Amino acid sequence: MEENETNLKGKNTQETFIKGSAWMTFGSIASRILGALYIIPWYAWMGDYGNIANALTARSYNIYSIFILISTAGIPGAIAKQVAKYNALNEYGIGRKLFRKGLILMAILGVISAAIMYFAAPLLASNGSASDPRQVAVMRSLSYAILIIPILSIMRGYFQGYADMMPSALSQFVEQLARIIWMLLTAYVIMQMQHGSYVHAVIQSNLAAAIGAIFGIGILVWFLLSRRNKLNDLVENSNNAIKVSTAGLFAEIIEQAIPFIIIDAGIQLFNLVDQYSFHPMIAGLLSASSDTIEGWYALFSLNANKLIMIIVSLASAMAVTAIPLLSAAHTQGDFKSISKQIGNTLDLFLFVMIPASFGMAGIATPIYTVFYSYDPLGSSVLYLSAFTAISLGLFTVLMAILQGLSENALAIKYLVLGLILKILLQYPMIYLFKIYGPLVSTNIGMLVIIFLAIKHLEVSYDFNIGRTGRRFTGITVFSIIMFAVVKLIVTFVGKVLTPERRFPALALVVLAVIGGVAVYGYLTLKTGLLEEILGNKATRLLRKLHLAK
Repeated sequence: MEENETNLKGKNTQETFIKGSAWMTFGSIASRILGALYIIPWYAWMGDYGNIANALTARSYNIYSIFILISTAGIPGAIAKQVAKYNALNEYGIGRKLFRKGLILMAILGVISAAIMYFAAPLLASNGSASDPRQVAVMRSLSYAILIIPILSIMRGYFQGYADMMPSALSQFVEQLARIIWMLLTAYVIMQMQHGSYVHAVIQSNLAAAIGAIFGIGILVWFLLSRRNKLNDLVENSNNAIKVSTAGLFAEIIEQAIPFIIIDAGIQLFNLVDQYSFHPMIAGLLSASSDTIEGWYALFSLNANKLIMIIVSLASAMAVTAIPLLSAAHTQGDFKSISKQIGNTLDLFLFVMIPASFGMAGIATPIYTVFYSYDPLGSSVLYLSAFTAISLGLFTVLMAILQGLSENALAIKYLVLGLILKILLQYPMIYLFKIYGPLVSTNIGMLVIIFLAIKHLEVSYDFNIGRTGRRFTGITVFSIIMFAVVKLIVTFVGKVLTPERRFPALALVVLAVIGGVAVYGYLTLKTGLLEEILGNKATRLLRKLHLAK
């Protein structure tokens, strides 16, 4: 009887994870796709200033991302984790109190962080040598969003603490949609109708972050009001056995938040190393103008990065879902469930991420043409970036797992070690591989972090690395076969549909993606790998499609 309850609980946890991942994947992927699609008209409207405009955007967004993490102080993630913890103890009232106190903290930190970013912009707007006036104006335009986004973030964290991912996912989508409408509208008016300055267009595009945040908050307020009765019932029927003071709540939030800031900033910190080192290092090695170097920087820092982040967002979606589930299991001391949940998280990540990365690499040339223009160098950078996405995604998921298990200090140690390695290898890699150097040093730093984290989970939580390793091997083999098929389609069909022009390149991408998905889907279906990883949901889906008994 006890064993049946354990199995039922394990299935429910897996289904909750898959359902949560599905919603967060929808929100992340839809947002990322929108965020990538807008670049097609936006980049075209910028004319000859496309890469420079993208470089300005990339530099400002790297700084902005750090300030967003500081202004939210990791509190949304901490709130999600702590709300999940108290909900598991049937102390829903404390979770609500955490949310309300967190809102106050968010408002204060938002004002302080926005002010610092605005006034420190001249210092931060450097390309490794002198401050750029264009960058100062662009950076300041993003500071307004920092006033609003902390409120949006903590509201998402509250819903995630209940393992309710739909409101977060839909708010992401609405936020991005509103943002992009503003970006495209202002870019068209300034560049096409007024024939104005590309710097002014970039400034308006950055202001769109604040516009999107307002719409995101609106949809979350609606969800809070629509679920008010259900949430009130949970609070009224809480145990109310635990008493936590306001000071204790603040201390708890801050204690959990600080590691979230550092760990969540991981990828941005790697990007900042590139932002402040690439220009002076490459200038010392090659004779090129400042704008040319900025154009090269844009190729990997924004052009390729914007596309690979579509698939890295898969990892982020799974990570957000995994934290509250692991936190609840950890609070209850259910180590068997922890081990199983780690396996489920990594299996699902590998199942989706590896073929997505290989597929992106296979269509690198035509998809780069679709979003930007035909550029052999840009396509080569995207090709390497596609494989880098695997290490970035795996880093994101593993850090989330360690956070969910309250292994924050260890996660920070691993991150610092990987970052030091990145810094030490940056110049040698740029010297050897030029524009590809930053991607190589990032991969090496990330792989060291990944190795250490997996080893720790295996030793401390009895994580079944053998099972995941076998699935990893199968997924990789199927992904390589799929990659070969995609490359064949791109090579031979590309003789008819040239990847050098946008619309033929788009048709080539669609054909290659259909071929790749069909091959990977067939292989995982025939070998039973699909059902092994997705469980009952896959079985039910296959029965509906008359593909399983």
